Order: sequence, then structure tokens, then C-alpha cells
Amino acid sequence: MNPVSLIIMIILISLLVLVHEWGHYIAARIFKVKVTKFGIGMPIGPTLFKTKKGDLEILVHACLLGGYVSFPDDEEDKDGNEILPKDSPERLMNQPAIKRAVIISAGVIMNIIFAFFLIVLACLIFHKLPTGRADVFINEVVKDGFVQKNYPDTFENGDKILKVNGNNIDSTYKFIFYVQNSKTNDGKIDPEIAKENLNKLLKLNPALSENEPVKEGTTIKLPNKTPEKTLVVSDEVAKGLDKLELNEVQLSEKEINLRDKIENNTTYKTETSITLNELANAISDSYKPLDITVERGGSEIEFKNIISPKEGVLGLSLSSVDIYKDVRGIKNILKDSFNYMASSTKYMCYGFKQLVTGKIPASEMHGIIAIAKIGSDIIQYQGMLNGLLLTALISINLAIINLLPIPALDGGHLMFIIIEKIIGRPLNEGAVENISKIFFILLIFLMVLILFNDIWALIIGKF
Repeated sequence: MNPVSLIIMIILISLLVLVHEWGHYIAARIFKVKVTKFGIGMPIGPTLFKTKKGDLEILVHACLLGGYVSFPDDEEDKDGNEILPKDSPERLMNQPAIKRAVIISAGVIMNIIFAFFLIVLACLIFHKLPTGRADVFINEVVKDGFVQKNYPDTFENGDKILKVNGNNIDSTYKFIFYVQNSKTNDGKIDPEIAKENLNKLLKLNPALSENEPVKEGTTIKLPNKTPEKTLVVSDEVAKGLDKLELNEVQLSEKEINLRDKIENNTTYKTETSITLNELANAISDSYKPLDITVERGGSEIEFKNIISPKEGVLGLSLSSVDIYKDVRGIKNILKDSFNYMASSTKYMCYGFKQLVTGKIPASEMHGIIAIAKIGSDIIQYQGMLNGLLLTALISINLAIINLLPIPALDGGHLMFIIIEKIIGRPLNEGAVENISKIFFILLIFLMVLILFNDIWALIIGKF
């Protein structure tokens, strides 16, 4: 890890927090609402820095996860007295609902504006934006790899991978996804194929019955093993933006053992009592054939019925080259920057949906340590363009998180204002405060979980 790149990334992340809290502060001052504290980080552990500018206290905490601004509504002076009278117009809670909503939303708005600014800045400096696509090449056909041993006349070093099963390949992730999810003997079967194999077994063995167990020592004729259906999925699934859901059932341990015993056999002498259904299931677990199209010397070549072995590795070393769009001129820069931000926001919202619905496990949640590590690597190896764009995406991410309707976050406070407008009266301050405290504690636990995920990922070399 390059220390200079790491420092740059930490500065950029800290800048996002500053921008967010500055948004709250500026909006409050516009509406003449008093702000008592401007904090960088969470007030947990020691305070690294403290100063005062007029009535505003500025603090930097050791726990740099987040930030805050404090209003007189939340605080008392050193003698336990309220800083401002209850009816003071400088109190946040004495402002009309619309003004409070603007002040609370200002941090999110500033993060979105700042993200757009960073993308525009990247375009002005580097005159290009990533398309989210890449050209994928076979760097090397690994010596003694599966493909080289079994398909000597297929791939060559330098081949550009165009398609797998008809889906355009624009990332190494997509190619690996197809290979991994088409592998031999994965322990899952298509019920329709199992039914077809059951009918074949009944035709080959007319003396046997579907519903009666086959006795030990019986010799059963087996049909030829056929491949499963070719894997065809949506682009979102292939990109990892949606969960792979196939109409498949898991084999039992008995069926898996049976599958391994009858591999490549034409007959099977039963060792224990089994049913034809179990045997049909065992036969049905084979492989999903891969149809791979490559470009070589300006021509397209298609290789059909490639088998992915049980390890899910073909024996190909891959490389990729990101595809960028040339962006010049103020009009194009503004338009393309907006489109880049809009598409990135769409994918991030989709990712949050997958997380909330459990399609992405909680173990995949990461925080500031992971961001700093990945960001520093991106700056070191991919350059400042990608570092700026990553920071813009983090800023959008921060905005989305803060808009979630969770008490203790900006979205939670907005939710309370909406409820207040619906019921036509202010909410009980004590109840709101208690709910916010509970969710603040839950957020701390969540931060600890994310911190553990980050540290564990570093230990195992995940990133």
C-alpha cells in the first residue's frame, strides 16, 4: 500500500464529511438558526482537536466515522441551563417544518453537488469518463490447464473474449461468473432434466418401477449422461447486481455419492436399496455447456460445448482494459457527468435494495477502512481520475445512506417531520429523543460490525 495514495484517499474521505456537515451549517445560518458545535468524526473516545470561532465550537474526534453539527435544542451550558430560551427563534425546533427539512436535507444536497463537482473536475482534467465496460483478453492459456488438456484447438494467448452464451463480456467478473456457475457436478439439478432421465431409466429397465425401491445387487442399465441446460441470465445477474435464481434443487448426500459412483458407467449394480428417482437425480447432475466467442486477428471464432470442470476454473489467465469515453467541451462535460452520476446512483440504490432484502449478505458490508484501502490502491495503480470518481461515488453513497428513514440519520429526522405534518402537531420531544438514542446505539453496533468486516477482509487478503 502506497502511503501517499492512502493519505490522499483519507483526505478526500474527510472532505466528504466536511462538505456534508458544512451543508447543514450553511443552511442553518441562512435561516438564522444557531449552531453550537461542528464535529468531524463521532464523539466516541478522545477529542484530537478543539477550537472556538465565536459561539461555534469546532471539534475533531479520534473516531473519524461520520460527523455532526449540534444545535442549542440538544445542549445545556456548563451549569445545566438551556443555552437559548425555549421560545428563541434561533432554535431549530422553533422553525417551520419546511425550513427544518431544508436544514436537515442540506448535508445530502451538498454531497450530491460535491459528487457532481468531482466528476466535472475529473472530466476537465482528464477529458474522459469510464463507460463501466472493459475489453477482456486471454493473457495466457495456463500450461496443463483444463482447456489446454481437453481442447487443444480452442483458445490462444491474446484472444479477446466477446461473448459467453450469447451475453456480451465486458468485465472479467462476467466471464468468471459464467465459468463458476456452469461447473461440472455442482450438486444441483433441473427437475425437468431429472424427469427426462427417470423416463429413460424406465424404458431401459422395464422390469423396474418408479415407485418401488430397487433391491441391493440389482444391475440397472444407465442412459448416456447428457449436459444440463446452458446458463442464460440477465445482464444484471451476470454483473452481480442481482441474485442468480435457477429452477434447481439440491442433491441429497446419498444422491451425490451415487452420482460419483456411476460416473461414466453404462450400468450400475446397486450396493444398497435405492429408488429410480434418486438414480435419475444422480444422473442429472452433469455440467452446463459454455459457448464462448472470441476475436482473433480481426475474425470472430465460436467455441461450443466447453465444459467447466468441478473446480470452476478453465485454466485461463485473464486481463482487461477499461473502455473510456472521450469527453470535451463544457456542454458535453456537464451532460456526461450528470449521466455518469445518475447511472452510478441507480446501481448503488439497486445494491442497497439487494442488501436490505438479504440478497447480498451482511458480511459484504464495508466501511472507511476498506474504502481507504481500495481507494489508495485505485489512486496508486489506476491514477487520480479513478480516485476522484471513486470519491464522487462515495459522496453519493453517503447521501443515500443519510436519506434512509432511520432515526439518528438525516432521513430519520425527515421522517419525523413528515409524520408531524401528517398528524398536524409536533411530536413528543422526549419520545423522539429516546428513539433516536436507541437507533444511535444500533448504528454504533453496525459500525463495529462493518469495522470487523474491514479488518477481517484485510487479514484474509480480500482487497
